[in-house]
Amino acid sequence: MEPCHKSLKQNASLEKPATQTVTTPTNHFFAALCGYIKLELLKGDTTLNPFALKSKLYLRAI
Repeated sequence: MEPCHKSLKQNASLEKPATQTVTTPTNHFFAALCGYIKLELLKGDTTLNPFALKSKLYLRAI
């Protein structure tokens, strides 16, 4: 359970919600969860861990 929690916090930016309205934290949690699930699915297709995948995706995006 700890690797899952760590990946959600660091890779999906779960602990940085913008809390201006009531729905903002809910939307942020949903988007972070979707990002985590996509990273886990990509992890199954490659031999990279989620941290390496995030770094590789980030570098490709910029």
